[in-house]
Amino acid sequence: MSLHTTPPWDSVRNYVDGSWRTPTGEDGQAIVNPATGEAVSHVEFSSAADVDDAVAAGRKAFETWQSTPVEERIQPLFALKQLLETHQAELAEVLVREHGKTLAEANGELRRGIENVEVACGIPSMMQAGHLPNAAPEIDETAVRKPLGVFTAITPFNFPGMIPLWFLPYAVATGNAFILKPSEQDPVVAERIFELIDRAGFPDGVVQLVHGSVDTVNALLDHDGIAGVSFVGSTPVARTVYERAAKNGKRVQAQGGAKNHVIVTESADLDFAAEKTVSSACACGGERCLANDVAVVEESVYDEFTDRVLAVAREQTVGDGLDEDTDIGALITPEHGERVRELIATGIDEGAELLLDGCDVSVDGQPGGTFLGPTVFGDVEPTMTIAREEIFGPVLGLVPVSDLDEAIELLNRSDFGNAASLFTSSGADARAVRHRADVGNLGVNAGTAAPMAFFHFGGRSDSFFGDLHAQGEDMIHFYTDKTIYIERWPDA
Repeated sequence: MSLHTTPPWDSVRNYVDGSWRTPTGEDGQAIVNPATGEAVSHVEFSSAADVDDAVAAGRKAFETWQSTPVEERIQPLFALKQLLETHQAELAEVLVREHGKTLAEANGELRRGIENVEVACGIPSMMQAGHLPNAAPEIDETAVRKPLGVFTAITPFNFPGMIPLWFLPYAVATGNAFILKPSEQDPVVAERIFELIDRAGFPDGVVQLVHGSVDTVNALLDHDGIAGVSFVGSTPVARTVYERAAKNGKRVQAQGGAKNHVIVTESADLDFAAEKTVSSACACGGERCLANDVAVVEESVYDEFTDRVLAVAREQTVGDGLDEDTDIGALITPEHGERVRELIATGIDEGAELLLDGCDVSVDGQPGGTFLGPTVFGDVEPTMTIAREEIFGPVLGLVPVSDLDEAIELLNRSDFGNAASLFTSSGADARAVRHRADVGNLGVNAGTAAPMAFFHFGGRSDSFFGDLHAQGEDMIHFYTDKTIYIERWPDA
């Protein structure tokens, strides 16, 4: 079976209790290819009744699934991993057509998602808790992990293939039921993944898909049958989701926005640092929470580094993500593209030096696409809007500093704490940043601090609301609770 990769696509469907259903809400919207501006499908939004049906099916499935031997629970995940790998190229093509990123970026995203499925297959070891014989006279104690019920994840447009897989595999492997609410802007790849899930062998109701917008999200956040919520999106929405779900007694992990910094010291390999800095700021059109879009550079190498950044940025090719020569694809919507342009205008108004302007870029044969080329500002002041607010576009600001201490202080001044990178040849500099930088993901001589699936995805301050993060061991703790079993046999 091959996946339907070429538009037009039929309207996307919910997947509830093992069957495909048309959402019954009153609203919906077109799904548009950002590179062409053409509608490729349509998504209807789910009603409260649709959400009720999914939660009821999940709760019913949970009654049996929680007691299913863990070795049996991971067999559908092994099958899903194989199916995802077999159909990765098809999924990547769908992702490009509805999101706008490049084919290489789509394949990399899916590979990261598959790695989470792979890690979750190790749940039999990861879910083990602890046992202490003779914890007290003639008493043994054991910590036993137990699943909690039906969980949901509300995922963003920027990584529609990867981020659902930060959550889904761990939720079901630990014995819970799971409902995905993907972004309404690019939900087709989620449906294609669920076509594979339908073939992987999960019992009906264990894994489900509901489409929708704000009302659907609120119905999930308020539903008594939902045990916990995972969210990835902007900081204002993450804060709202965290507060609303917590108020309703649910476990919550809500990942928000970011404003990440890269520090370049005078001992850095400047060619390498420039290449990785431009890639970090501009890959995926800058639409990612790990983009380092503020480069903090020691004054002694600032001019030289700036020249090298501009040289790399000018080499980037903007175009349709399906074109293998494209480095930077389209932004998700015209509205988002306009917001990025407004922030660029704000940077100019506030006195930053516009060294490279990507606003006038055009792509032959794609007059309806939402394209923006690499944009570089020099002599950015830390108080400027473009140095403080998340842009989510291919925009890089260069900030000169006197030394490493000033760079670290500037980084820690941010309201966000998602990620940072350091380029240096000095072990002492690396140690200083490791111990003093207040961020959740930190890379040294790595342009993007993206953790592997077996480590959790960090985030602090306004970049994260909650206690337990996505990926890795944190997910086992999030999706289970420990029962302490105290055992005594007086006649033993």
